[in-house]
Amino acid sequence: MLQKISVFPLAAYLAFTGFIRGLGKDERGLSGVVVAILLILIAVLAVVLIWGFLSGWLKTLWDQITGEATKIK
Repeated sequence: MLQKISVFPLAAYLAFTGFIRGLGKDERGLSGVVVAILLILIAVLAVVLIWGFLSGWLKTLWDQITGEATKIK
């Protein structure tokens, strides 16, 4: 039983490296990976762009809220 457990990390490593090598040779899967990376990049850029537009408005709103809070005290 203990011998089977000690072989598991080696088997996992070999399976992963085989998957990576196969991914590099398989041209069909490579385009899917590129598309996934591009979609992630576009999503991150969209979030950054939206945050850039909204940050000024959110800062003004926060200043109004904190200003009213100091008036109440």
